[in-house]
Amino acid sequence: MPSTTDDETLPAGLDGRAGITAGLVRRLLAAQFPQWADLPVRPVPVDGHDNRTYRLGSELTVRLPTAAGYVPGVAKENEWLPRLAPHLPVAVPPVLGLGVPGEGYPFPWSVRGWLPGETADRGRIDDLTGFAVSVADLLRALQACDATGGPVAGEHSFYRGAPPAHYDAETRQLLATLAGHVDVARAGAVWEAALAAEWRGEPVWFHGDLAVGNLLVAEGKLSAVIDFGTCGVGDPACDLVIAWAMLSGESRRAFRETVGQDAGTWARARGWALWKAMLLVRQHLDTAPELAAANQHVIAEILDDHDRLG
Repeated sequence: MPSTTDDETLPAGLDGRAGITAGLVRRLLAAQFPQWADLPVRPVPVDGHDNRTYRLGSELTVRLPTAAGYVPGVAKENEWLPRLAPHLPVAVPPVLGLGVPGEGYPFPWSVRGWLPGETADRGRIDDLTGFAVSVADLLRALQACDATGGPVAGEHSFYRGAPPAHYDAETRQLLATLAGHVDVARAGAVWEAALAAEWRGEPVWFHGDLAVGNLLVAEGKLSAVIDFGTCGVGDPACDLVIAWAMLSGESRRAFRETVGQDAGTWARARGWALWKAMLLVRQHLDTAPELAAANQHVIAEILDDHDRLG
């Protein structure tokens, strides 16, 4: 890969979000990690919201939070990923360097190893049921990791791993706003069931954002899980949202059977999935109707599951 010395030569739309540029990354590296300063820096084509990620040469990445709210994830991943990695069945990003604020950038940042693979879009997966079982096995392994001293669910995890009641006011506002676009009576019943299913278990590790973009596949199979910025210890219900966001039919049944959670955990999971899908419907209703429709379909699946399984 050729070295890039001028930000204007980078692909349009891939550089500069949140004020973070390839030029800034190069300056940070030169000041703090000179051993990597001569490697080419390029933005990744698929980037997340919470952090900006740049390829550094062919084997490394640089990851920088886009806002103060995402900063706790840097130290958390730096401390805990090396401890969790040996116990998980797929790869997680190896943290190789922890950067500090500098060059006008106000937050800590990190250098990691690059993990090969592509985001887990359904079209890249050979066997969706087998993939679902692999994700469930990953969650079981994560939940089996020693939670002693782990970061208890709270603000740093955006309250994933805590009771869904934290988002009660927002969810009720969404129900009122989306009348006519969502079956709000049935959706309200799902939300009430989630609130009533109080979690009484021992805290376990959760990922917190087990979305398609954070799961990598290679040769059609699950190969890695990335972005543990919202991880912590608490209620694992938030990690089951993928059951409706990505899976269906036999793959959902296989996931449910393999992950092995009780009815109350699934009730809370439906609440988490409903809250997120309604947020996305409201966000995209006027600007991206196809995305709104996709999340309306997710909501319909959640409601059907609640009616069938309780």
